[in-house]
Amino acid sequence: MSFYSKRVVGNSHRIFHTPTHFFRFRFRPGFQNGGEHSSSTPIGCSRPVMLAFLLIVPTAWALAADPAADPPLTLEVAVSLALKDNPDLAEMHARSEAMAAIPSQVGTLPDPVIDFNALNLPTDTFDTSQEPMTQLQLGVSQVIPFPGKLGLKEEAAGFEAEAASNDVDETRLRLIRDVKTSWWLLFYLDQAVQIIRSNQELLRQFVKIAQVKYEVGNGLQQDVLLAQLELSKLLDQELKLVGLRRSEAARLNALLARPADSPLKLPHEIDGQLADIISVSVLYRKAEASSPLLARKRNTIQAARSRVDLAKREYYPDFKLGASYGFRSGDNPLPRTGTKADFLSLKLSMTVPLFAYRKQAKAVDQRNSELLQRNYALKDEWDQVRARISSALADYERAKEQSVLFKTGIIPQARQTVASMLAGYQVNKVDFLNLVGSQLTLYNYEIRYWRVLSEANQALARLIAAVGEEEIIGEEGVDE
Repeated sequence: MSFYSKRVVGNSHRIFHTPTHFFRFRFRPGFQNGGEHSSSTPIGCSRPVMLAFLLIVPTAWALAADPAADPPLTLEVAVSLALKDNPDLAEMHARSEAMAAIPSQVGTLPDPVIDFNALNLPTDTFDTSQEPMTQLQLGVSQVIPFPGKLGLKEEAAGFEAEAASNDVDETRLRLIRDVKTSWWLLFYLDQAVQIIRSNQELLRQFVKIAQVKYEVGNGLQQDVLLAQLELSKLLDQELKLVGLRRSEAARLNALLARPADSPLKLPHEIDGQLADIISVSVLYRKAEASSPLLARKRNTIQAARSRVDLAKREYYPDFKLGASYGFRSGDNPLPRTGTKADFLSLKLSMTVPLFAYRKQAKAVDQRNSELLQRNYALKDEWDQVRARISSALADYERAKEQSVLFKTGIIPQARQTVASMLAGYQVNKVDFLNLVGSQLTLYNYEIRYWRVLSEANQALARLIAAVGEEEIIGEEGVDE
């Protein structure tokens, strides 16, 4: 908002221009130190009303949006883009598909073996008809594990595949949580920068007002210097927030699988409703039934149990069946006549757990220890889930109550204080330091309101991720 003053020759009038408004008010040289207010009515509007208007009217801080530019990135669109394009989630999907292909492999018999053999060849002539025992042999063999072993292997691999699917669900929840957290932090930074820029413009107007009063003898030069100092502080704050926004925008772009320097434009207005959450005991029950982390731990426990049973089955032998057919050539030696008969061979072999105490018994001990470890891991994960739920719920309730307090109590009171200070400053009842201080206090409360609103929604995102589902809203909400 442009703001400048123009002196009217021969009178102590000041004319102030804004882009859409024109105001003129009178400073009387003898009007100070508690003097009586002039009964004359200035042209346009009175000084307190005019300056209050300048203080309250929002100042445009950004250029008008380009009609051809991309639409603002809403939270729903950001989540949708992340679920569609995020490489980490795609990696977990691929891993889950790979794990799902394992059970049928380990539950199937080993491939049979086909043999081609030349037996008892004479080394002097290599004639297959010279010796009666010479034969060309074709055989096939098949390893058959003890009944139940393959089924247990497939069962354990199936549970591991289910655990990998749970990992996909957990990665999805964490991705949504991270996108929401980053988006709300960016939204808060945008609002904070907007408030800072609006307050910078107001302070520039304060500088002009203080200069006018100083020129006509109703103000002090230190008021001008004070306003300029506070303006420099706001500029410093703006630089910090803009830097934080760049960093957070790069993080959100990474989650959306976009180049880190891609521009991110967020909406200026959002639905600030903060809903009531169901009780913590109900949240615990929902998490116990829905949390992918807990489901994953339970599946790994089932897999460990199957491996314990499989280790016990290793005490039993595996079998190998084989059959071969030997082709012989030539005639039988005298006194027998006719061609030589072919040979058929059958074979059955089995493994012998001869070193069971050092091998199979130790394997059972190993699998039992792994099962115990998985049970402890489930208990620890359940404790961690409940802790995350309680922490996120406490943060949400605290931030929600603070946002209500700021919006319905503190900020309206701070605005009334600024308006009162401004009116008092016009009649020299309030010094410039208190006026600027009241405006900066209002600025701080407005920024804190947007921060706690952002914190509440970030806590809600963490709570949903910890519970494992979004149906955690109570019957009534609080309109923010």
